[in-house]
Amino acid sequence: MTEEIWDLLDVDANPTGETHVRDTPIPEGRMHLVVAAAVVRRDGRILVAQRAAEKTFPFAWEISAGSALAGETSREAASRELYEEVGVRCEPSDLTPIGRVIEPTAFFDLYATVVDGDVDIVLDPDEVADARWVTFDEFDRMTAAGELADPWIHRLQQFRPALGEFVATAVGS
Repeated sequence: MTEEIWDLLDVDANPTGETHVRDTPIPEGRMHLVVAAAVVRRDGRILVAQRAAEKTFPFAWEISAGSALAGETSREAASRELYEEVGVRCEPSDLTPIGRVIEPTAFFDLYATVVDGDVDIVLDPDEVADARWVTFDEFDRMTAAGELADPWIHRLQQFRPALGEFVATAVGS
């Protein structure tokens, strides 16, 4: 496997011109970009992915996510991660920003997109053990039951209202 290289940002999200190798300590005062893309069907169901056994938080559920690679925009990274993990193709321009959470060493951007009907799901077994479509109520229940990867609990406290609004709009359109 090749090394994953990220661009580093300052605490105001400005590129520093520095790069960073994944799995090494991020220098103090530097951040990187992490992204996620929620796929929502017109019936209001959201695609959730179960993390592979070898990953941190094994078998926990999440919305497809990952770090932006050096040179990628936030939307480009979200589009790539979505395709790599679950095989869903989505143009970066089709991703609607839901919000940003600032974490200790990362800016975490959530996007969402709407699909019509079922889409073919192709899992990357190194990343994802399973995937399924859940209602927004079930997604809330999964969150409350601790079935999501730990980092998602804090993120969803902030993203829940805007993501719920996006899902409602998707169903209503």
